[in-house]
Amino acid sequence: MGKTRCGWVTNDPDYLAYHDHEWGVPCFDRQRLFEMLCLEGQQAGLSWITVLKKREAYRRAFFQFEPEKVAQISSETMNTLLQSPELIRNKLKIRSIINNAQALLAMEAAGEDFVDLIWQSVEHQPIVQSYEDYRLAPVSSPQAINLYKALKKRGFKFIGPVICHAYMQACGLIIDHQVNCFKYSETNNSL
Repeated sequence: MGKTRCGWVTNDPDYLAYHDHEWGVPCFDRQRLFEMLCLEGQQAGLSWITVLKKREAYRRAFFQFEPEKVAQISSETMNTLLQSPELIRNKLKIRSIINNAQALLAMEAAGEDFVDLIWQSVEHQPIVQSYEDYRLAPVSSPQAINLYKALKKRGFKFIGPVICHAYMQACGLIIDHQVNCFKYSETNNSL
């Protein structure tokens, strides 16, 4: 018998790998946190598997999400990216990645640390929740609303409270693995 996973996970190999090795694992890496914030914004109105299947193309197109390089993408390059069938061809979403890189660099230039800002939203300690069924977990939270407000104040785009909550779940700020999922005890034992 296989491992028990959260109910939202399908048998898709990419989804299994994402759930088993990434989702809900506390992340403190600046570039990865930036990448996930941008990718969660790309998901708006779509399923996560759609974005996950395009993640490698996004990494190639956006310099592995190095903010310093992404912030320099020109309008001409952005227009070329909008023609790529490998990406979600939405001008506002593509532009938000570039904008968010610029916002990140601006806050760092002002002496603020991006990773610290993200983790301040949970007082630098993952919030562990216990749900029998993933559908019982909220789609937003006070912490996500606070993170949204902090990011919006600094000029970030495509970062509403629902996107921020999904981002916090993905990056392990909020641990929402179902209690019967093998990652629930594994993650909690490592905190």
